[in-house]
Amino acid sequence: MALNFLWTGFFFVGFIAALAQWLFLGDVEVFKRIIDGTFESAKVGVMDIALPLAGVMTLWLGIMNIGEKAGAINFIARIIAPFFARIFPGVPAQHPANAHMVMNFSANLLGLDNAATPFGLKAMESLQTLNQNKEEASDAQIMFLVLHTSGLTLIPVAIMAQRAVLGARDPSDIFIPCMIATYVATVVGLIAVAIKQRINLLDRVVLAWLGGITSLIVALVWTMSQTMSRSEIEVFSKLSSNLLLFTIIVVFMLAALRKRVNVYEAFIEGAKGGIQTSLTIIPYLVGMLVAIGVLRNSGVLDLIVSGFNWVFVQLGMNTDFTPALPTALMKPLSGSGSKAMMVDAMRTYGVDSFVGRLACIFQGSADTTLYIVALYFGSVGIRKTRYAISMGLLADFAGVVAAIFVAYLFFH
Repeated sequence: MALNFLWTGFFFVGFIAALAQWLFLGDVEVFKRIIDGTFESAKVGVMDIALPLAGVMTLWLGIMNIGEKAGAINFIARIIAPFFARIFPGVPAQHPANAHMVMNFSANLLGLDNAATPFGLKAMESLQTLNQNKEEASDAQIMFLVLHTSGLTLIPVAIMAQRAVLGARDPSDIFIPCMIATYVATVVGLIAVAIKQRINLLDRVVLAWLGGITSLIVALVWTMSQTMSRSEIEVFSKLSSNLLLFTIIVVFMLAALRKRVNVYEAFIEGAKGGIQTSLTIIPYLVGMLVAIGVLRNSGVLDLIVSGFNWVFVQLGMNTDFTPALPTALMKPLSGSGSKAMMVDAMRTYGVDSFVGRLACIFQGSADTTLYIVALYFGSVGIRKTRYAISMGLLADFAGVVAAIFVAYLFFH
C-alpha cells in the first residue's frame, strides 16, 4: 500500500504543481514538459536500463551458476553464516541467499554497480524462495533491501572520475567524506530495521563483525589517505575493484573445473534467466521512472528546495548547503537524475566549491531507494513493501545529514 500511495501521489502532486504554474505564473509549457518527460522516462526504463541490464544479467547469472556448481557460493555462505544468522534469522545458515547478499554488498562496496545489480537480484530471488507470502516482503528481504539502499561504497570511482572530467584540482578529495556519510547511512538503516524486527544487536557475534568491519574500513581509509597521493588512490581504487571482480570469475571457473563441472554448460544454464528477469522488471521500472519524471518536470523539487531554504533562514542557520539539496532529494528517486543534479551543481557553482563538493558527497552517501524497491521487489512479484520504503528513506536521510556535517567539517 505504501508504494501504491507514493506512486499515485507523485502524479497528483505533479499535476497540482503544474496547474498552479499555468494559472498563476503563466507557464504554458509545463504540461508539455511533463508529458514529454513521461515518454522519455518510459524509453529510458526500457532502452537504457532494462535491455542493457539483460546483457549484464545474462553474464553474471551465468557466472553465479558456475560458482554454485563449484561450491564456491556455499563456501562463502559458511564463512558469513554466524553474522547473517543474527541479522537474517529467517535465512538458514547454508542457504545460497547468504552468499548472494555478500557478493552484492561487496560489489557495492567497491563501486561496481554493474555487478552489484545482478548479484542483488539473485539474492532477492533466493530470499523469495523462503518467503511464505509471495506478494509481501519478508523481514529478511526488507533488511537486505535497506542495507543495499544505504549504498555503502568504499571507493566512489564514478564520482571521482566526474570531478576529474570537470577539472577538479583534487578529484578524490571527497573520498573520505563520502565514506563517512555512506557508512552512517548503512549503520542507521541496520539499527532501525533491527529494532523494528527485534534483532539483538548486542549479541557478541554481531558486535564482533560490526566492530571488525568498522575497524577494517577505518584502517583502509587511514592507510590510503596517509600513505597514498590522490592520483595513487584513484589508480588503486580502479585496479583493485576490477582485479577483484575478474579474480572472482577465474576462481569460480577453477573451482568448477576442479570438481569436473562442465563450465560452459553451467554458464549457459544460469545465463538463460537473465533476459526473463529483465523482462519481468520492465513494468515496475517504467512505472516508477515515469512517476519520478512527473515529479521532476513539474518543478516540485525546486519548490521543496526553496521551502527548505526559507525554513533554515527563519531558524537563523547557515544556508550555504541548500543549493546542493536537489542532488540529495533526487538521489532516492533516480540515480541518473541525481547525477545530473550533481554535475549541474559543479558546473554552476564550481567543481571545487563547497556546493559542488557537497553535491558529490550527497551522490555518494546513499543509493536510489525507490528505484531499487521497484527493481528488486518487482523482479520477484512483491507488491506489499511493508516498512521497506520508510526504513530505506530513513537511511537516506541519515546519509544526507551526515554528508552536510562532514562537508562543513572538511570544506567550509
